[in-house]
Amino acid sequence: MADVKLLGLWYSPFSHRVEWALKIKGVKYEFIEEDLQNKSPLLLESNPIHKKIPVLIHNGKPICESIVILEYIDEAFEGPSILPKDPYDRALARFWVKFFEDKERSKRKLKRKFFEMLRILDNELKDKKYFVGDKFGFVDIVANSGALWLGVLEEVSGVVLVTSEKFPNFCAWRDEYCIQNKEYLPSRDELLVRYQAYIQPVIASK
Repeated sequence: MADVKLLGLWYSPFSHRVEWALKIKGVKYEFIEEDLQNKSPLLLESNPIHKKIPVLIHNGKPICESIVILEYIDEAFEGPSILPKDPYDRALARFWVKFFEDKERSKRKLKRKFFEMLRILDNELKDKKYFVGDKFGFVDIVANSGALWLGVLEEVSGVVLVTSEKFPNFCAWRDEYCIQNKEYLPSRDELLVRYQAYIQPVIASK
């Protein structure tokens, strides 16, 4: 059996993307929890440029960046496809993943950009259950932070950004995501505790 290790954080949506993909493929792996305040020699050696998680190590070879890792998993392991088989749908999925990732970075700077992203995604999901195809796939996995994690952060901060009145299609996708993929998700209660410990002191200091 192939030797597969995942360096990550249990509460990170980026680590979760990779875990979900490995579970879909039925790949057994060793999860190694990292401490970002005291990064392990293995993480520093495996990702010497950015020194970030997640990192997948397959047969001793490291692969970095969650999107790159997802595509690698889809090609390297047998099992249900993560990317669509159809070339057009696959190109469409890659387009939406790039869009989501670009907007995800910009939302940290501008709230307006965040709402712009949600409006576009809400329109894309009109009359659809999934972003591309007839099941949860590549785009849905990458958009995971908009589902469980966003709701947790809203609850911790006391600021509700996403409502079904403003974004009905996105909220329907989010709810379906959390229901259908419950077995792949970390505990919401545990995420709440983790992010409360991190965020509430920041809020209190303002």
